[in-house]
Amino acid sequence: MKSTVETLSPTRVRLAIEVPFAELEPSLKKAYREIAQQVSVPGFRRGKIPAAVIDQRVGRGAVLNEAVQEAIPENILAAVREHEVKTLGRPEVNITDFSDGEPLKFTAEVDVRPEITLPDLSTIEVTVDELQIADSEIDDQVNGLRERFATLKTVERAAQDGDYVQIDLAATVDGEEVPGGSATNISHEVGSKQLLPGLDEVLVGLSAGDSTSFVTQLVGGDFAGRDADVAVTVRTVKEKQLPELDDEFAQMASEFDTLEELRNDLRERVTRAKRVEQIYAARDKALEQLVAAAEVPAPEGVVREEVEARKQAMVDQLERIGASLEEYLAAEEKTEEQIDAELNEAAADGVKVQLVLDTLADAEDVQVSDDEFGHEIVHRAQRAGMAPQQYYDQLVRSGAAGAVFGDVRRGKALASVMERVKITDSAGNPVTMEALREAGDVHEHDHEH
Repeated sequence: MKSTVETLSPTRVRLAIEVPFAELEPSLKKAYREIAQQVSVPGFRRGKIPAAVIDQRVGRGAVLNEAVQEAIPENILAAVREHEVKTLGRPEVNITDFSDGEPLKFTAEVDVRPEITLPDLSTIEVTVDELQIADSEIDDQVNGLRERFATLKTVERAAQDGDYVQIDLAATVDGEEVPGGSATNISHEVGSKQLLPGLDEVLVGLSAGDSTSFVTQLVGGDFAGRDADVAVTVRTVKEKQLPELDDEFAQMASEFDTLEELRNDLRERVTRAKRVEQIYAARDKALEQLVAAAEVPAPEGVVREEVEARKQAMVDQLERIGASLEEYLAAEEKTEEQIDAELNEAAADGVKVQLVLDTLADAEDVQVSDDEFGHEIVHRAQRAGMAPQQYYDQLVRSGAAGAVFGDVRRGKALASVMERVKITDSAGNPVTMEALREAGDVHEHDHEH
């Protein structure tokens, strides 16, 4: 095998590879063996079919094609090792010349890790918002708890915003019943806009036993886009009653004896959450500065693969909730081109961050212990709702274990960054990583939280 390498850009090379036909012999033999296992020829046992018979039945061209597909990855790997190319992503292969008995000539374009010069980390300074907790924020937390312990009491009056009503609904289009358009005894909060457009407006002022109708546009089913007449009958009206804010409420809603103790605990929780947000903001700003200072280029092929993966993940997530990409675009008032551009920007930023952290990890010879790798596997398995061994086995089968290892290594490199950059808040107070550790368990390498 002969090969040359041509630099196309700081992040991409083209390998030109020539493989003598004689070197394809092992791949050809393997191709004949595999095809012999797959075809059935009368008079021959499966797997024992002579090459001449396979050429006649299947065609020599099919065998050559299978041999080439087998040989190309092996020869790309050999060329990569020979030229010490640090590849990223999948190569794009183009066969330039091949015929039976002649050398196989092909090119493989592949993204490579660019040479990155890291700045002195101590020169990077970031500013985050000052950590401030207003009493109103604690009030909001307390009111959220009150809502959870609210009770509903039937009232003999017309419905108002915030009341809960039991209602019957029946939708028709031009007098024809809408399939699935009827429901009885539904509980609904007036003003929440959780059901049909126009419903909340007509419910206000209706008492138990009252009926009315309104027009709404259907968004799904056989009559999607059509106006439907919806008859609504109110069965009961219930008023939401919140518990009194006192020590008794604190004892009911928490493990604390007094309202003051409960508020102090809520303040601590809000403080921890804001501290984590502060550190995340510092992390994002530090990485942005680091990438800019190192002038990290984005490998196009890797970014393209990442965009495709992110878009497919988005489509899969939408399908799980019964929605389509078209519906999502309509709701967001965006075009597919705009979404693609946003995904491309986010993917490019993510790839640049990975490259700069990999470079730092190499420069500082960052190692990952078995315990550190195992801890990450356990953490991810918990998030996925799987047993750690089952999750790890799945990773190995899919070939993704190496990617997780890389994430852990980048996480350690990021921790090194965060210990050395200067972080202050808008009031001039220093913010330390010690504050992060006090705030709780934050996985620093999770760049896209």
